[in-house]
Amino acid sequence: MTLLLTYLLMLLAVFLLQRKMMYFPARMTPSRHAEMLTRLNLQPWPAAADLRGLISKVPPLDEKGTILVFHGNAGSAVHRTYFLDALQMQGYRVVIAEYPGYGTRSGSPTEATLIQDGIATAKMAAEAFKGPLFLCGESLGSGVVAGIAASKQVPVKGLLLITPFDSMSEVAQHHYWFFLARWLILDKYDTAAKLRDFHGPIALIMAEQDEVIPNNRTLALFDGLPATKKLWRFENAGHNSLPMDQGQPWWQQVMQFIDH
Repeated sequence: MTLLLTYLLMLLAVFLLQRKMMYFPARMTPSRHAEMLTRLNLQPWPAAADLRGLISKVPPLDEKGTILVFHGNAGSAVHRTYFLDALQMQGYRVVIAEYPGYGTRSGSPTEATLIQDGIATAKMAAEAFKGPLFLCGESLGSGVVAGIAASKQVPVKGLLLITPFDSMSEVAQHHYWFFLARWLILDKYDTAAKLRDFHGPIALIMAEQDEVIPNNRTLALFDGLPATKKLWRFENAGHNSLPMDQGQPWWQQVMQFIDH
C-alpha cells in the first residue's frame, strides 16, 4: 500500500507539473532583449510594444515570400538566428515568431495558447508582407505549425518541419511510460491528425540519432501525410546537432521543394 500511495503521489506531481517539464522559456528584460537585438542586427516585429517575432534589419532584395518560423520548447526567438541566416539567403523574408511567456512576452505557454497566438501572428504576417506564406516548425514548433495550418484561417503554401513528431502524447509515452504519460498529458499536439487535410508540400527533417523525438514518431507522421512530401534524413545528427549553418545545401533543396 505504501508503494502504491507513493506511486500515485508521483503521478499527481507529474500531472500538476507537466507543463514545467515541457516548456523551458528563456525570459529577459526589455533592455536586455533590445541589447541582444542590436548586437544581432535584428528588430522586433511588428513593434517592440507589441512583439510577435523578430526580423532582420536588412531584408532580402528580391523577396520570394515570407517564412514564419516557430521554434522549439526551450530558449526564445532570439536564440534561433540560424533560421534567419539560412532562409534569408534563399531569398525569403524570415519572421522568427515568439511565444507567449517567452522572451519579453507575457503569458503562459499551453498548446491552445501557442496555436491561437500563432494563428494571429500568421494572419498579421500574411497581411503585412507580399508573396506566399510558408510555415516552419522546429520540434515542438511543428505541433504549433500543424495547428495553424489546420485552422485554415490563413493561406499557407508549404511547410518545413524540423525534427517533427506525430503526437506529443506518443513522444511522452516513449520517455515516461511508467507515468502513464499518454493518458495524463494535457498538451497533446496531435500533429498527424491536424495535417490530414493539408495538401500543400511538406518537407520533413529527421535526425537519425535524435534522443528527444524518436525516429519512429517522425516516420509515423511522414507515412500518414496525404500531402506531397519529402523526408531529409541526417544519419549522424542528434536533436540539437543538425547541420543548421547557412551554407548547408539542404536549405536550398527544401525551399525549392515546398515552393515548387
